[in-house]
Amino acid sequence: MEEVLKLKKATYHLWTFTISKLISSFGAQVYAFAISFYILQLTGSATSFAMNLICSLLPRTLIAPFAGYAADNYSRKTIVITAQIATTLAIGGLLIVSLTSGLSLITIYVTTVVISITSTFSGVTFSSSVTGLVDEGRIQKAMSLNQMSISFAAIGSPAVAGLLYGTVPMPVFLIMYMTASIVGVFLESTMNFKLFAKRKEAIAGEPKESMFQSMKAGLAYLKLQPTIMAIIWISLFINFLFGAFMVGHSFILIEKMKMASEHFGFIEGAFAVGMLLMSIYLSMRKEVKFPLLVAKRGIIGMALIMGGIALPLIIHMSYYGMFAYYVTLMFGFGLTMIIVNTPMQVMMQKMIDDDYKGRVFSILETMAMALTPLGVVIYGFLYDIFPAEWILIISSLLLVGVVLVLARSSVVRKAHPELGEGKAVKVETVSEL
Repeated sequence: MEEVLKLKKATYHLWTFTISKLISSFGAQVYAFAISFYILQLTGSATSFAMNLICSLLPRTLIAPFAGYAADNYSRKTIVITAQIATTLAIGGLLIVSLTSGLSLITIYVTTVVISITSTFSGVTFSSSVTGLVDEGRIQKAMSLNQMSISFAAIGSPAVAGLLYGTVPMPVFLIMYMTASIVGVFLESTMNFKLFAKRKEAIAGEPKESMFQSMKAGLAYLKLQPTIMAIIWISLFINFLFGAFMVGHSFILIEKMKMASEHFGFIEGAFAVGMLLMSIYLSMRKEVKFPLLVAKRGIIGMALIMGGIALPLIIHMSYYGMFAYYVTLMFGFGLTMIIVNTPMQVMMQKMIDDDYKGRVFSILETMAMALTPLGVVIYGFLYDIFPAEWILIISSLLLVGVVLVLARSSVVRKAHPELGEGKAVKVETVSEL
């Protein structure tokens, strides 16, 4: 009977987690849209806009190890709720400033830093808590629903923000974000973060590890997990090499192809729709059997799509033919991104011990966040010097090479020993995609 109640509670967690993520993501993206436009209208400076991005990215990179340590050593529920309350208070403070003396760049930057820190603690801790919130058989469903909520927010929030911006004052956007954050606090407070958790109980009288010792132990644990290390290295190279896509995609469509803003927005929307549909599919189907093999194929697919962005620069296409081509390409890119991300997230959730999840996910986030801005800066420089098509094609080939080396057959078989058990198993893997 107790097991039935736990499963019912896990079902409640699935939907509470999804709704909470949807509401908070929607509020955050509406706020980000409004603040970005506000900064550009206030200053007309790309540097001021970039400074706000740095205020968002840099704290995440620096604070993630501390968030991982906290997630592994303290109450995860307390951390998530405290972080969400801090976000609410930060937005509340910005609202008061906007109503009394008007917004300034410094208050926006400070608020961005605070929100970046709180979202890092909340994000790392939530990632560490999934296996404690839901039963093992529904981890893929949980990760897919989480991605669905992010995709819904990505599709809907720009439209809502675009309609509201210019017709309502900035305090309305801040109130919307505050309301979303408060609802998130309420929903998270009803969740049992220890329902399926397998964390070791602290022994009375045993000396507590220092923060340095705890982080060192996390790195030592990682060294003993070759499959996870391979996944982390692949993630790092993906984050760096995809700077070619992040910079090149917009540069080619807007500057080279002179794509109209409404068509560019439609192409961006196709990416979010692809993510959403694949998330829905994965939430309903059985768990992917060989996630590393599926991810390997998916990354190769993503690399080919990235290289495909260069095709209209080499082969002449009509404007609307090019528009249809990029819509199809970005839709496929959204599909393959979820094919890669969700099975890998499920695999890592199952492979990593509960007591180390916070530190492992924080290491992954720190390294990924550090390389993403570096990749964007380097590729931004390269696109000013070399032809865009060659940058994309070479980066695409490099990504394929990296995956074939880091996810070579021996590594995949180590992660999935059953792959070596016979041809029957091999036939089964073909249908995974």
